[in-house]
Amino acid sequence: MMTFPRYTGSVLVMLALAVLLPGCQTITQVGTEVGVGVGVLTRDEAEAIQRSAEDITPEQEYYIGRAVAATILSQYQPYENAEANRYVNQVGQAVALASDKPETYRGYRFLILDSDEINAFAAPGGFVFVTRGLLRLCRTEDELAAVLAHEVGHVQHAHGLRAIRQGRLTTAFTILALAGAREYGRDELRQLTQAFEGSIQDITHTLMTSGYSRRLEREADEAAVRIMKRVGYDPGALIRMLEEMDRQLDPGRRDFAATHPPPRDRIRDIRRMIGQPEPPPVPEVRQARFAKALGRI
Repeated sequence: MMTFPRYTGSVLVMLALAVLLPGCQTITQVGTEVGVGVGVLTRDEAEAIQRSAEDITPEQEYYIGRAVAATILSQYQPYENAEANRYVNQVGQAVALASDKPETYRGYRFLILDSDEINAFAAPGGFVFVTRGLLRLCRTEDELAAVLAHEVGHVQHAHGLRAIRQGRLTTAFTILALAGAREYGRDELRQLTQAFEGSIQDITHTLMTSGYSRRLEREADEAAVRIMKRVGYDPGALIRMLEEMDRQLDPGRRDFAATHPPPRDRIRDIRRMIGQPEPPPVPEVRQARFAKALGRI
């Protein structure tokens, strides 16, 4: 079974600093604008800093995602079934390889959560979680692939990183801009730590509580449809999964109902994406391995 990290809060702090300090870079350029606004940077200095700033690296995304994964695993137990987890990873790796982001730093990882909730989460860097409750709704490998392809779509589009509040990155980048090449003092390190601890909290809150916007969910659905077509899975399985989820919908539950747009809205959009193609034939071996691995989930 794939292993996932378990960390204490202090280790999450160290990971947050590891993401930021080695290259002295961060995700956006907004901090320099703050420096100009308060008069501590000239426009020329700000532009020079912005030119040197890089997008977040795959390694940095991995460490952010790893900290998010640790937070998720502090609230959910992994499902201790090696065969089921191995199978979910095999299907997950197949759909990930067919995505527009087939590689992440240290690769994609998929894990079943031992929960009756109907939900799935994708942390930055390719950490994907799916609950037993959601897997019980899957009746075929194509439907499992639809669930995993949608989560891979979130990773592909870096939706988790978009959940970070701009103000946190502003704080971090401003400190970096003003510190320049000199060493960071205790207060500056404290502020950087707080900014990146907050970034982890922003992502986990979005994944587990508030959910993504309808636009971002549509992007993930579009990615899932493309991925499934490339692999040879029936993209209509995504519609069938959403129809089943709609039947299970309970607005008062802590699951997909609280973190996703209504399934009917997504189904309407996906039908337009797919059109009306003939579903591909399903090899018998595909359903046999699905039943063997997840028949008793």
